[in-house]
Amino acid sequence: MTDTAAPGSVAQALAMARALGLERLDAQLLLAQALQRPRAWLLAHDDDAVPTAAAQAYIAACRLRADDVPLAYLLGEREFHGLRLAITPAVLVPRPDTETLVDWALELLVTDLVSHPAPRVADLGTGSGAIALALKHRHAAAQVYAVDFDDAALDVARANAQRLGLAVEFKAGDWLRPLAGQRFHLLVSNPPYIAADDPHLPALHHEPLQALTPGGDGLAAIEQIARDAPGHLLPGGWLLLEHGNEQAAAVRHLLTQAAFAAVHTRMDLAGRPRCSGGRMTAD
Repeated sequence: MTDTAAPGSVAQALAMARALGLERLDAQLLLAQALQRPRAWLLAHDDDAVPTAAAQAYIAACRLRADDVPLAYLLGEREFHGLRLAITPAVLVPRPDTETLVDWALELLVTDLVSHPAPRVADLGTGSGAIALALKHRHAAAQVYAVDFDDAALDVARANAQRLGLAVEFKAGDWLRPLAGQRFHLLVSNPPYIAADDPHLPALHHEPLQALTPGGDGLAAIEQIARDAPGHLLPGGWLLLEHGNEQAAAVRHLLTQAAFAAVHTRMDLAGRPRCSGGRMTAD
């Protein structure tokens, strides 16, 4: 990218970002961060000068955003299910689609699982802690565990839990292995599920690859969780999995093979099949 002259005013700074191909909202958020002002302030201060240091930070951030670095990494935060989470390149950026999984889990906690006053819940592959923290925030009585094999990701998740004042127990390890000997009323996971040859994968190269794809057809992590989950669920307990919108039938088949009942799929806000789950038969 060619050198960019430092903008002299707020209006010039936003115009520069447009010339680089940035969306207006992204440009406003990055400029507000550089100026340490609310975004609303920008709307009434078009002619205000942008200090040199702020201009340099803003230009650097705009160049990174133009190179498809996720906005959450540049801002250092992302909102998810009403919570503002700190986000670093060590974790996947939480997507709105994943709120479908959280909403389904919360629905189960007040319907099928309502007879359990302190339901045991585990989030497998927690990343930033988004799912686990949203569930604890909305259902305070739940005993929530969160697992991730990556220490850097767990550091981010623990910091989010501490800042938000949410008591979640974090475990280091691969999927259900750190929970050996424990059983739960609800297991949830947004595992890596993108196929290795998916044409969209290269565009996500700034995010941790291990959180996006397990390689192959993208189903390896889901297969492992579906296979191991029955040994960690109480009778009547549920397993909910996020997956790609073309994987729903395959995931339902894996759940049925693992002897889950009431297997079905939920759609995301765009009407795409986004999550599938099933219930352990109550003995």
